[in-house]
Amino acid sequence: MAEKIAQLIVDLEEEQTVAAVRTALDDGTDPLVLVEELREGMSEVGRRFEEKEYYLSELIMSAEIFKQAIALIEPHISGGADMSKGAVVIGTVQGDIHDIGKNIVASLLRCEGFDVHDLGVDVAPAAFVDKLKETGAPVLALSGLLTMAFDTMKETVDAVAGADLRDKVRIIIGGGPVNEAVVEFTGADAFGKDAAEAVRLASG
Repeated sequence: MAEKIAQLIVDLEEEQTVAAVRTALDDGTDPLVLVEELREGMSEVGRRFEEKEYYLSELIMSAEIFKQAIALIEPHISGGADMSKGAVVIGTVQGDIHDIGKNIVASLLRCEGFDVHDLGVDVAPAAFVDKLKETGAPVLALSGLLTMAFDTMKETVDAVAGADLRDKVRIIIGGGPVNEAVVEFTGADAFGKDAAEAVRLASG
């Protein structure tokens, strides 16, 4: 059953995907196996979107299916504070309201045992700094799909440095156009080319 889940989400089969996840959980399938299947499905959706085989409506639909499936899986993984891998502050930077990629990363981080503080979209640099101070999170994940978001990413990194937190916080960035050059421009530590890599980077 698990191996079919990736294809179901690619085919945008909402009810069948959710039912398959529920059945797999009832059958004792490792929740992380299911998360990987969902991730693979979303990766294929992303590829089809980039190749213009899928459009924004398909991307949004797949993200909604993913969200429902992850909601079923999370209670089977999250075992409480004793298994927490630490706090992560995440958000889409000011000037950008895209959140599909951010939401996927946040969900996967939760599934991996992180305490995720998702600030949403269009988040000002000061808001990220305030949350870092409040939580003591050692990881900050910044998302942005628009090229204009790069300036705000840089401003956010500078704000973290201005608050004397830069040596205490690992800053990772992500989004469709983000690459190594953007890392250098913003002063971040690394970028994740997809959600799975973002989780790996957060794990240090």
